[in-house]
Amino acid sequence: MASERTPISASRLPVFLPWLILVVTLALTWLVWDHERQLARKELRTQFAFVLRETVSRVEQRVAGYEQMLRGVQGLFATTALTNRRALCDYVETLQLDANFSAIQVIGVIEQVPLASKPAHEARMQQLGFTGYAIHPEGEREVYAPIIQREPDAGGKHSILGLDPWADPARRVAMEAARDSGMAAITGKVRLAIDRRQEAQPGFIMYLPIFAHGQPRDSVAQRRANLIGWVYASFYMDEFMAGLYGKQAPGITLAIYDEANPVEAALMYRTGESTDKGLPAIESLLSANEYMVVAGHTWTLSLSTQREFEAWYGRDVSSVIAVTGAGLGVALALLAWLMVTGRARALRMAAEMTEELRHVAQHDPLTGLPNRALFSDRLHKELARAKRHDGQFALVFLDLDHFKPINDNYGHAIGDLVLQQVALRLKDTVRESDTVGRIGGDEFVVLVPELAESDAALSLAEKIRQVIRQPFALDGRQLDISCSLGVAIYPDDGIDEISLTKRADEAMYRAKDDGRDSVRRAS
Repeated sequence: MASERTPISASRLPVFLPWLILVVTLALTWLVWDHERQLARKELRTQFAFVLRETVSRVEQRVAGYEQMLRGVQGLFATTALTNRRALCDYVETLQLDANFSAIQVIGVIEQVPLASKPAHEARMQQLGFTGYAIHPEGEREVYAPIIQREPDAGGKHSILGLDPWADPARRVAMEAARDSGMAAITGKVRLAIDRRQEAQPGFIMYLPIFAHGQPRDSVAQRRANLIGWVYASFYMDEFMAGLYGKQAPGITLAIYDEANPVEAALMYRTGESTDKGLPAIESLLSANEYMVVAGHTWTLSLSTQREFEAWYGRDVSSVIAVTGAGLGVALALLAWLMVTGRARALRMAAEMTEELRHVAQHDPLTGLPNRALFSDRLHKELARAKRHDGQFALVFLDLDHFKPINDNYGHAIGDLVLQQVALRLKDTVRESDTVGRIGGDEFVVLVPELAESDAALSLAEKIRQVIRQPFALDGRQLDISCSLGVAIYPDDGIDEISLTKRADEAMYRAKDDGRDSVRRAS
């Protein structure tokens, strides 16, 4: 019986072999495709997080810039009287608001007037030529805070002079905060007094206190006792955001809400409505709310993405892997069917194709460097080795400075050439035992195993920085770029992949915050 079954089994093997190859290849293709899809989503989330951080930073920098400008006005009244109208007029004229501080609508001065001094104050202002000047809104209050000067003067229209913002609860909160802290403070969402439109545009006001010359202001009580007024600047939110430095990433919807409650009534600004014309509306792919404190007041920054963002930043090659894998599977099955007599050679070809797919799954298609998955595997192995032998190793994160303008100005083809050249320079700079990987966009990472001393890792990072600074000659152009590097060392800066990666990433962003083109050690 056994002798009869053997030839039957052998005769069936050529029939089943092509199907076996097809099933195995398609299964492997699915695994590689799913892995690449997950990596693409992770890279998209990383890019979104970067855009969120960058947007928050730009808003904070803009507020800080206007605060410094207003401090100049505050400093002016440290050397002259609050009633010196010519001094403020000349100073504001030198600022050239339209060119340098275009978002500012008005710079003004507010005088604190006790109830007993109100008649004398109104008389003095009328003697200056402001006929009919009176503090408004009317009503008896212990303290008044009328506007006594505003620049530019809007063609001599003084109707706002005498307006008492202290009588408005929203403005008073910010004025009290500025007085008690001695620092800049902004209001919540308000309608500016100069806004005569039927539908008001959201705005806010920044206040800085002015104290009596030579009087102490170290405590809250002293600051309250020696306050003589405020300087302020008013803004329309749309114009404030239009003046931000830099270009907003495509496919982004940005909204800013007053306080920490993102509801329509608190909306101060919205931009980046969908440009996906002709396509049905869908929920945002990615979204996040970031709470930020600007000049003592809370804003909620809401960021979400559209299809354009995924198309611009997504580098998903999963469809290529799926088509390639399926094609290879069908081709291998066909070869196995046609070459029944050459099973060994067909199996060898299948193994080579499988290895090729494995290589695609573990390496970056542009630079040929290990991708995030392969780099993570090698990092785990080095962690195990270092723990067994009580050794140390380093993790170096590298991000190219100002790489996006290269893509914008010269096209992605030139940008890809730059990334390939950077990869070659990195491989030529590190040791043979080191691993250089690309983990997304213009971010690279270096694993430095079996480290004798921590200074060696910092020296290598500095060497890399110098190498990247050398000019790139591409397509008849000479391009200059730099990089920011963060170094984390096991076990001093972390004992697992998550902590080491986080510390190296934080060190890299510290290098960027300190001016870029530098190396920072995790601390």
